[in-house]
Amino acid sequence: MQATWSTSLLRRLRALELDTRPVHPETRAALNQRWADLPDVVKTPSQALGQHAVGCEGTHGVFPRCNLACTPCYHSRDANRVRIDGEHTRREVEQQMALMRTVRGPKAHAQLIGGEVTLLPAQDHAATLQVMRDAGREPMSMTHGDFDYDYLRDLALGADGRRRFDRLSFAGHFDMMMFGRRGIERPADEASLHPYRRRFTEMFARLRRETGVRSFLAHNMTVTPTNLDQIASVVRECRDYGFGLFSFQPAAFVGDDRRWHEGYRQHTDDDVWAQVEAGIGTRLPYAAIQIGDERCNRTTYGFLVGPDYFPVLDDEDPADVRTRDAFIRYLGGVSFSGTPPLALAVKVLRVAVVHPQVVLEAARWLARTARTVGVRRLARHRSVRPLTFVMHSFMDAADVKPAWELMQRGETATDPAVRATQERLQACSYAMAHPETGELVPSCVQHGILDPAENVELRRLLPLTVTRRDPSTAGTARA
Repeated sequence: MQATWSTSLLRRLRALELDTRPVHPETRAALNQRWADLPDVVKTPSQALGQHAVGCEGTHGVFPRCNLACTPCYHSRDANRVRIDGEHTRREVEQQMALMRTVRGPKAHAQLIGGEVTLLPAQDHAATLQVMRDAGREPMSMTHGDFDYDYLRDLALGADGRRRFDRLSFAGHFDMMMFGRRGIERPADEASLHPYRRRFTEMFARLRRETGVRSFLAHNMTVTPTNLDQIASVVRECRDYGFGLFSFQPAAFVGDDRRWHEGYRQHTDDDVWAQVEAGIGTRLPYAAIQIGDERCNRTTYGFLVGPDYFPVLDDEDPADVRTRDAFIRYLGGVSFSGTPPLALAVKVLRVAVVHPQVVLEAARWLARTARTVGVRRLARHRSVRPLTFVMHSFMDAADVKPAWELMQRGETATDPAVRATQERLQACSYAMAHPETGELVPSCVQHGILDPAENVELRRLLPLTVTRRDPSTAGTARA
């Protein structure tokens, strides 16, 4: 009896040690493999992939249907001819997340994405989120935001009225190229969508008041020549709505070519980023922390104090660069999101005990930041609100196809343009899992090459029979 009790205690202590170890051994192995797989061009001191994170994950082939029409639309022509099926979604997501867990380790961020996630019945949506959490993923539901509070409440609460989740993460996609939204079928401009953006965030604020369920909200926006010069006004107006992240995606020639109506490449990434900076009122340094390839992603972490925005790190300040290097060296791989607060505190404490210079570097950064913000400003506003800006530049399907075909044969392109595309695919920070082959594929490959064939097969597996005009077949959503 004593031996059994001692064995049980020892097992629990070992589990506790592993749970509070700064970096899980499987995470460390996944990070090392991720770094080894990156092209040399992105292996820089600022690179987060392989040094701090394995990258984001997404689902595919689960619910491609949507009830809005978008120009452009990143899904194939067959996406809206597939019925929504909760059992299929749960099964496919479970298999995909199991592969992600095997390859990417026990913790990661994953997007529940397809067509429109709220076409899933709330019970199936909730069950799928739990499947993702059970696989160690921190899920984010991708939506156009055109749903009602009752759906959100049914998602958050079980039949017994008790909370299913302590926190929900949603990304709402809003832009004037999305047609069919209730109350505003064809938006005249971005400003006309502000009431709908506010309504979206207010639903989650109400959910927290009434149920205690917290939320993290992202705002997605596709950028074309039509709305490029409206980005700044969107940022200025909506930054206080409650979004924690603003993501801008320059349009690419991917998906349903019937919905390509503009010369999407008339502007550059610099043009888009300049608009974001104009909206927030300051330079947004994105070279301090790089996620994947700079030609694909730009990211600035920061915070608002009153109306003023302050980046966490300035890539032109040597002291901030030193802080970045110390963070990656000593805290790289520590999972700050999704880890219970007490466990996270122990992880950080264990790092600080072994590497006390972390505490000194953190104190230096805090002192610099306090001087930059100013004591008076802090005293006046008494709040600091984190806010992140990102830009994701997807590649045209026509460019991805030849690069991917060569990569599948293990060949490096001799053509500089094709080789550049291969580098971007190798450094992709956003992958989809294919359990049938054991592969993780970059998102541009998934949407540009694999989705069309997948959706044809899904039409056979989950046929959609429409006996009357159904507004939910108006269009397809974007990734």
